[in-house]
Amino acid sequence: MILLSEEATMEIQSYQNQAELLLKEYLLADSFIPYTSVICGIFACKMVYDLTQLFSSVYFKSYLILSKVQRNEWNNRSISTVHAIFITVMSLYFVFWSNLYSDNRYAGMIMFRSSALSTFTLGVSVGYFLADIGMIIWFYSSLGGIEYVIHHFLSLTAVAYSMMTGEGQLYTFMVLISETTTPGINLRWYLDTAGMKRSRAYLINGVVIFVTWLVARILLFMYLFYHVYLHFDQVKLVHSYGLLLIFVVPFILSVMNLMWFGKIIKGLRKTLAKRQ
Repeated sequence: MILLSEEATMEIQSYQNQAELLLKEYLLADSFIPYTSVICGIFACKMVYDLTQLFSSVYFKSYLILSKVQRNEWNNRSISTVHAIFITVMSLYFVFWSNLYSDNRYAGMIMFRSSALSTFTLGVSVGYFLADIGMIIWFYSSLGGIEYVIHHFLSLTAVAYSMMTGEGQLYTFMVLISETTTPGINLRWYLDTAGMKRSRAYLINGVVIFVTWLVARILLFMYLFYHVYLHFDQVKLVHSYGLLLIFVVPFILSVMNLMWFGKIIKGLRKTLAKRQ
């Protein structure tokens, strides 16, 4: 019995060593990180969708009386909320706290700096955008109109390029910080669906959306363009396609953000007027 136990232990140890080797040499090898991270992002979306469906059907009575279209949107918004929290935390870390893109670090030009962690993070985001744009098209137009398709396509293209080439990752993370507004937007939909449109929580939510949108999607984009101006000597060395993405994608997203911001202001005014 002792001999069999030792053999079993050796077999388990052998499997563990093989698994660690597979993880280090293949799945987490630099050349495989983009593909591994994208797959992880897609599977994470599927897992969140299923867990939301299970959890909501047990703990939220209002979920059960929703239409099939509304339940799909409920589950979809949970995916975007989880992704938004993840990518916001990681983007804030890379942009403001990590030394990877610091001007004081003498390790090559900022425009061409990347790491295994930064590439993996972008890959997870690519996986999310692939899954989400697939759902938007599949359930079109219940999860969003053409403006959402354009927004996701631009984001997907820019993030994927930055992930694969390592170019301009700093600006990609700056743009991704704008996902800060997503949880608030989704919470507003949940409150509306739950019939809490006249509640204090709904009003507070509107104010929070206004502030976060102003900071993360208006002021931050202004800072991004200013940063590009200060580092234009490095920016111009990027490949022409990457250069196009650095200027065109943030500009188009800025215009869309301003349009949506106008709607947010109009909606907030309407809500405040009803309170008076």
